[in-house]
Amino acid sequence: VNGLVMLGFAGARQQTNFCNESLMLEKLPACGKSFEEMMKKVDSKKWCNLTEFIMYYDKFTQCTEREANIASCFWPNPLAEGFITGIHKQFFSNCTSEKVHWEDPPDEILITLILIPVMLTCAMITLVVWCSKRSDIL
Repeated sequence: VNGLVMLGFAGARQQTNFCNESLMLEKLPACGKSFEEMMKKVDSKKWCNLTEFIMYYDKFTQCTEREANIASCFWPNPLAEGFITGIHKQFFSNCTSEKVHWEDPPDEILITLILIPVMLTCAMITLVVWCSKRSDIL
């Protein structure tokens, strides 16, 4: 019985499909071509606005996932990621996010912005103490 069970496990192992990377790399460019055709419908000035092409990008992603699965490859995998990165470089290389460089305000403004709340706090404390001592009038 153990021999039959082991033979069954060995047979199951032999039926396992391995990733056919060459097939996947052969099929992925069709996804890229389809995405390129869809992106021609979008003005190139709007390529950095995801809402303009999100449906096309979703179809592209589904296509790459489907082709990877047909080739018995998991998705994402390094080869598929490399292909997707190439598509990103082709279409979105000019979409860098501009980082705002923050600077401290000039010292005069900074001192004013610090002193105003400090002075208001001191004035409020003084007013509360003064009013608490003069409770007979209130």
